[in-house]
Amino acid sequence: MSSMDRYISNVVKSVPPSGIRKFFDLASQMQGVISLGVGEPDFVTPWHIREACFHALEHGYTMYTSNHGLIELREEIAIYQKRKIGVCYSPEDEILITIGVSEAVDLAMRALVEPGDEVLVPEPSFVCYAPGAMLAHGKAVPVQTFNRDQYRLKPEELEKCITPRSKVLVLAYPSNPTGAIMHEEDLTALLDIIIKNDLIVITDEIYSELTYNGSHVSIASLPGMRDRTVLLNGFSKAYAMTGWRVGYACGHSDIIDAMKKIHQYSIMCASIMGQKAALEALRNGEQEMRKMVESYNYRRRIILAGFDDIGMNCFEPKGAFYCFPSIRCTGMSSEEFCEKLLEEEKVAVVPGNAFGACGEGFVRCCYAANVNHIEEAVSRMGSFLNRHRKY
Repeated sequence: MSSMDRYISNVVKSVPPSGIRKFFDLASQMQGVISLGVGEPDFVTPWHIREACFHALEHGYTMYTSNHGLIELREEIAIYQKRKIGVCYSPEDEILITIGVSEAVDLAMRALVEPGDEVLVPEPSFVCYAPGAMLAHGKAVPVQTFNRDQYRLKPEELEKCITPRSKVLVLAYPSNPTGAIMHEEDLTALLDIIIKNDLIVITDEIYSELTYNGSHVSIASLPGMRDRTVLLNGFSKAYAMTGWRVGYACGHSDIIDAMKKIHQYSIMCASIMGQKAALEALRNGEQEMRKMVESYNYRRRIILAGFDDIGMNCFEPKGAFYCFPSIRCTGMSSEEFCEKLLEEEKVAVVPGNAFGACGEGFVRCCYAANVNHIEEAVSRMGSFLNRHRKY
């Protein structure tokens, strides 16, 4: 134990480091690595969005905004959500601009969770939800989803995890890491359980525009769910704006006000230049965004065909920009597979157990990468499998 360790919060000590970053950091120290690891678009933010930022700077927009964020951005978000999912939110008190969706998750957890409350997290899931619950002094309860169900959350799996302390259900579809989506009938099947157990839903819809078969459905649009849902979204994925760090939360004014209270003491407001860029993205970014989504869909087909050619079993993702292939044919653990693949073939992927224990036996591959890199990475993975396949 170091001399300062005794000062560190036990809650913080209990939170594991990100399994995604571990392999990204390893890959960054090696030459010739093809990374399918970090989930980030390989596009540069479209020029007209960057230009909106330059314009804001040139005209002196360098000040704070209100804690809620620019009213014109909130108004545009309200229009967007009405058009996309058919739900009306008041720009004045039901929308909050945040530092990406990551801050919105943190604010929602801290606003809703009391010590000992249980947060139901369908897994495999993105790495921030369970730690977010823990840092809010709650208890994260994993709810398993399965390859055989196309990683959709099933009502029977949810119901068996409910206890008297259950308070929050996290939904994150399209899913990181699996690429799964939930259809309207899948979400409808959950409603009785949610309402009967008086759960609040945090729905992270950052990948909603990246839906390849049909259109995205938000649980907030279903009967009885608008006011018991905190909808989170942002600009990072669909508009290639990861570094801008602009997200938002929509929900009942009481919940948004509680989130704003935490936000105003910890952050105050998102960057005004970033908010101006986000406003341009919503107003005029549809065409460029659609081109990027078409490109991801093309790459999705390329990587799936590649996995099929090398005999790597993979569920077909219907959203986001990730594949979640099985590596059980090697007999290796997910971490062992990733370490050996990086060492022997210089391909970086993320172990499935970074996204929950039920992700063991799988790896996450991000196909938001150059097509040539995707094809070369799959070829190298094929060589790796030829040497290590056991089943």
